[in-house]
Amino acid sequence: MIVDKKQEARERTRMLLELRKEYAVEVERAQGLLKKQQAARKLLEKAMHDGSQSVPQLARQTGMSAHEVLWHVASMKKYGLVVETGTDESGDYIVYSLSKETKL
Repeated sequence: MIVDKKQEARERTRMLLELRKEYAVEVERAQGLLKKQQAARKLLEKAMHDGSQSVPQLARQTGMSAHEVLWHVASMKKYGLVVETGTDESGDYIVYSLSKETKL
């Protein structure tokens, strides 16, 4: 029985290695996209570290496009990394800040 489990584990490892080789280009592309997203999120977190910011303010500060900032902020909000803290002076834009957990 132990031999069967070891053999199954070896077979799974072999299959995973084959799949990794077969899909190497896709895996590399996905890893590149993930690194780009993580870098953008860190840039946004750094911009919000000193205080609340609206999407247009974050876009100007980071050099990212407003729609890209909005996409990241929406997903950060979904996962509790940022919170809405009101609106800007004009009342046109929602202002976001880092959640308490993110600031730690």
